[in-house]
Amino acid sequence: MEDFTIDIIPTTTSKIVKFEANKFLTRHESYEFKNIDEAKKSPLAQQLFYLPFVKTVYIAQNFIAIEKYDIVEWADVQQEVADQIKTYLNKGGVVIKEDTSKSGNIPVTVYAESTPNPGVMKFVANKKLVLQSTEFKNIDDAKNSPLAQKLFHLPFVKEIFMDQNYISIQKFDIASWDDITMELREFIRNYLQEGNEVLTAETADSTSNNSEAPAETKDDKPSFEDLDDTSQQIVAILDEYIKPAVASDGGNILFDSYNEENKTVKVILQGACSGCPSSTMTLKSGIETMLRDMLKDKVQYVEAING
Repeated sequence: MEDFTIDIIPTTTSKIVKFEANKFLTRHESYEFKNIDEAKKSPLAQQLFYLPFVKTVYIAQNFIAIEKYDIVEWADVQQEVADQIKTYLNKGGVVIKEDTSKSGNIPVTVYAESTPNPGVMKFVANKKLVLQSTEFKNIDDAKNSPLAQKLFHLPFVKEIFMDQNYISIQKFDIASWDDITMELREFIRNYLQEGNEVLTAETADSTSNNSEAPAETKDDKPSFEDLDDTSQQIVAILDEYIKPAVASDGGNILFDSYNEENKTVKVILQGACSGCPSSTMTLKSGIETMLRDMLKDKVQYVEAING
């Protein structure tokens, strides 16, 4: 079974293409190599420089970006490059050689940000933490997240949601944010600064591992390609217009189902959106209105099946 997949992502610079992996390649640093000599610490980058059109190789947390010379067009070679990277990674190839001479903590900053949900605070890091959104309702759900497990040992932590570079924490009412925000911020910062794992490697590219995982992540749910046309349109609208807005508030929204007969869309709310007092108004005045306007007579109602 192949673990790594590679997506080809165009950039705003025509000479540069990103090859995005579904797992972390390097946790904390980014690298730029302009030739094979500079790439001594990266066997992968050295291999890529054997391709005559490779000018510069950039390696970041979950992607490799390559700048090419003009002798070829990306359309002619990008799939070959993606396949080469994928094969290399799945054979266990080394991306970056660890420098054992270096010691000390990794510089990390974390700041706290309030959300529309008074029970949830968002803690934002200057590093990518996870590749996909992940929700933990309790400590049992967090068996594959060492960080979440440690956070659940704090008596005031109720639920945890992680996405990209932030962690949303829902608290129990026994504590006030004024009393615990600094403690949580420093706890998360120190944990990350010591180079500890957020998710274990085997689940770093997975969504929530709990039994109450969103319906769209379960194996018995159809993939995007298998959805009907209207459902695909709904998912596209949620991804493009709704998710960025709720993510900025420390939450997430997932498509669950669409009923053509009663024209109802069911969604799942995560993070700060789950249980938020204003989520009902957001659904009705925002999401429902947008879907009605954009899909005309196909959608009339939007319901949250949780939160």
